[in-house]
Amino acid sequence: MNIAVTGGTGFVGSALTGYLTSLYHHVYILTRNSGNKQNKENITFVEWLQDDSRPEKELPSLDAVINLAGASINDRWTSRQKQKILKSRIESTKEVNRIIDELEDKPKVLVNASAVGFYGTSRDVEFTENSRPYNYNFLQDVCRQWEGEAANAAALGVRTVFARFGLILDDKEGALPKMMLPYKLFAGGPIGSGNQWYSWVHLKDVIQLITFAMQTDAVEGPMNVTAPHPERMEDFGKKLGRTMNRPHWAPVPASVLRTALGEMSILILEGQKVLPQKPLEWGYHFSYPELEGALQNIISSRR
Repeated sequence: MNIAVTGGTGFVGSALTGYLTSLYHHVYILTRNSGNKQNKENITFVEWLQDDSRPEKELPSLDAVINLAGASINDRWTSRQKQKILKSRIESTKEVNRIIDELEDKPKVLVNASAVGFYGTSRDVEFTENSRPYNYNFLQDVCRQWEGEAANAAALGVRTVFARFGLILDDKEGALPKMMLPYKLFAGGPIGSGNQWYSWVHLKDVIQLITFAMQTDAVEGPMNVTAPHPERMEDFGKKLGRTMNRPHWAPVPASVLRTALGEMSILILEGQKVLPQKPLEWGYHFSYPELEGALQNIISSRR
């Protein structure tokens, strides 16, 4: 298959590219600067989002487009950074749709990144793909607008999937290495109340779910990319400490994180219990459905 990937050099994108090329698919990575990147076997870099770039003229007939582009949400949410987070996602998705519109042979599917932030936050409500937002905040608004822009691909006759990512667990990037640090120092413990839900997912399942969505015609619309067994923070921390053979005892008050992180602290102090109802109905089998197995795999790979 010929697959175009935006954000292909990022955290999820690089892992996805490696997996797809191992299956002998050809990946076309859309990048702002192709001049400093070297093409490899089954990987071609194509410049986009520059004034003179016309990626549609360099791309072959595509089977799928996977849109992962967007500025990081892990920097402090100043007004400027919030604008960058939203603008980067909307502009890149508009450009994806423009490229698709220009292609004579349309791809069969667009898998567009989103996040479980779409649902808002709650410590009591359980969310599936059929759920409406429970409350509204900055991330919820970003996800709503992002998916709204991606939905325009459906008008072009392209099957469109909104991959709503949960907390992605990996040994090198994402939130988990930061969460592991205090446990390494024997200072791990509950964060905030400990009652907030973490809807987590192993990176391997993220990659395989994206591929599953790309290859399975029945998959369309929202798809929660989360493991079937979310955990409250208190239990998550206990299992992390146990897996690392470290104590779970030193609480971090919510006020400390709010002072240190500002509005961004919502990523850690609030949460939502999100279940992957649709992937299970579509027949996807998780490699890591339970947190203990996921943590054991990740932590053992660091030794």
